[in-house]
Amino acid sequence: MYGGNRQSGISPSAKVPYIFIVTGAAGQQHGYKDEWLNEDVFSYTGEGQSGDMKFTKGNLALRNHLANVRRVFLFEYVAKGMVKFVNELIFLDCDYFETHDTSGKTRVGIKFFFRRSADHHYQIPDELQMSNSLSEPLVSYGHQKPNKTERKGLVKSRVGQGAYRKSILHRWSYQCAVTEYKDPRILIASHIVPWRDAKDEQRLDVDNGILLSPDFDALFDKHMISFEGSGKIILPDHHSELIKLGVTGKERIRNLSEGNKMYLEVHRKNFSG
Repeated sequence: MYGGNRQSGISPSAKVPYIFIVTGAAGQQHGYKDEWLNEDVFSYTGEGQSGDMKFTKGNLALRNHLANVRRVFLFEYVAKGMVKFVNELIFLDCDYFETHDTSGKTRVGIKFFFRRSADHHYQIPDELQMSNSLSEPLVSYGHQKPNKTERKGLVKSRVGQGAYRKSILHRWSYQCAVTEYKDPRILIASHIVPWRDAKDEQRLDVDNGILLSPDFDALFDKHMISFEGSGKIILPDHHSELIKLGVTGKERIRNLSEGNKMYLEVHRKNFSG
């Protein structure tokens, strides 16, 4: 009826200015992982089952949909030949991340960030809304596939500023999970299970991330504080010095996911209290 590719997860219409995108669990075998990071922001993996993803075809259409005045509609796979409409989306930003392809080989993927077209609850920081100015995303890579050296260090060099950091900022609604401080310029996307100890799939798992202000990040990273599954802070027996940093023992994280709780259980095993 609309024209487009029925087999692709990203299907620009050939007849009307629409782009249809489909999400579903089956995409995980190709290294795709799509999810709502908060009530407004949806994270969507670009197309391409083998090799590095590029800004061509559907990926290019998504990145440029505002400039080209095309609407994006998200559907969820239900059964063969059947999908369910979820929401209209509007481009916010995109970035590279490391994932695997259909054969299991490590490759560079593209992560898109969209917001709902209505029911906008959160005030999203300007630096996470590249669509506001329609500026070119990914300037540091010039929209070209990273070379071999860049790919090798992609995640390590960009974990604090690329797709993972953006995912954590959206997930925690742009504020410190403990203090609710809201300036993203100093907030740190901290791993619950440290990068050095995490498996590959855990390193970019949004559930393994927590957004913290610098003091709390440093204490958490050194296992000088931890958190219960309820979100209540855990302090060492002798914590009088922490009071000087404003840590009272009454702090609590209020919106932990089940995945967060699983990773925090591992973190507590290394708590130095």
